[in-house]
Amino acid sequence: MTSKARLADKQFLADLDTNCATKKSEYAVVEKTRADELVAIAETIKILNDDDALDLFKQTLPSASLLQAKVTTADTTKRALRALSDHHDSRVDLISLALRGKAANFDKVLKMIDDMVALLGKEQTTDDSKKAYCEANLDKTDDEAKALDQNAADLTTAIEETKSNIQTLVDEIQALSQGVQDLDKQVGDATETRKNEHENNVQTLASDSAAKELLGLAKNRLNKFYNPDLFKAAAKRELSAEERVSVNLGGTMAPTMASAIAGTGVTVLAEVAPAAPPQAVQAYQNKGQESTGVIAMVDMLIADLDKEIQEIEVGEKESQSEYETYMSDSASKRAADSASIAEKEGAKADAEAALQKAESDKKSTLNEAMAKAEEISALHGDCDWLISNFDARKEARAGEVESLKNAKAILAGSDYS
Repeated sequence: MTSKARLADKQFLADLDTNCATKKSEYAVVEKTRADELVAIAETIKILNDDDALDLFKQTLPSASLLQAKVTTADTTKRALRALSDHHDSRVDLISLALRGKAANFDKVLKMIDDMVALLGKEQTTDDSKKAYCEANLDKTDDEAKALDQNAADLTTAIEETKSNIQTLVDEIQALSQGVQDLDKQVGDATETRKNEHENNVQTLASDSAAKELLGLAKNRLNKFYNPDLFKAAAKRELSAEERVSVNLGGTMAPTMASAIAGTGVTVLAEVAPAAPPQAVQAYQNKGQESTGVIAMVDMLIADLDKEIQEIEVGEKESQSEYETYMSDSASKRAADSASIAEKEGAKADAEAALQKAESDKKSTLNEAMAKAEEISALHGDCDWLISNFDARKEARAGEVESLKNAKAILAGSDYS
């Protein structure tokens, strides 16, 4: 844009030089023409003032009375011509030429003088008006041009700042979007980890419960031998419909098979009526000490399982609580980041619209500035010569008016000297 402004300024300077050169050449032509006209009028007056010409004029006069009038008129005419001698306007020369005529009519010359004075007054009024117009409009257009230049500079600054703001918003939106994607991945990873951890805990709890149940069966079996009072008989099995029909018809029940402990793959033997023991040679003695050690070992294993089960349950609860808190915080952060992205997208759209308007305004302003420069150039071409020569023209015109008034006073019979 600076290059365009510089090019426009160069064009303006070139136009100004051309206009000034044209005005100078035109003024030179006017001066030369006026000088030639003055030479021609002077030579004409010299011809008319020649002695032979005057003798010829005297011979053509009809009577002596008219000759006496001629002498009086000639004297008055000379005085009037002297009053008009100091001037530079060819139109005044025409009045002088009229005074030098053979049959000079003062009434006609007086009217010519009045008309000339009125015309010079109108010309001065025109110059005054045009000078005031030129000065006012040159100042006005110069101020307008400066305002347009300042407006263009302000728009340039605003455009640069808006572009910078848009780039900042783009970077922030990209960073927030990447953060949301990373957060979604972290949430997915945390969910998968929590799922696997929960499944492992469930499986471990099932295994520990099955092991604990199995140890309980083992302990109960040991109590049957070592501590019969603590032995708990297996619950009577409920017969199925088919088994009841079979028994009612005189059949027998099928032998009880080993039952499985759920989820362990371990089976235990159901309680069956034991066969009669063989005759012992000698009864066992001091069973209490052996039973205490074995059963205590089983109790220790059961206690370890209870402790592990408790730790797993507490850990599962804490892990689930931490997971839920993390999910809640992540959801809040994602919602806040998404809202921030939407807000910045809106701000970016507004900034882009403002940028487009600023660029359009700058283009219009530059066009106006170029048109204003052309207007200033035209004003300078039309006004510079008048402004620079106004005082000289006014002074010369005032001198001509003064000469015309003096000549009129002489022709009107005044004793003006």
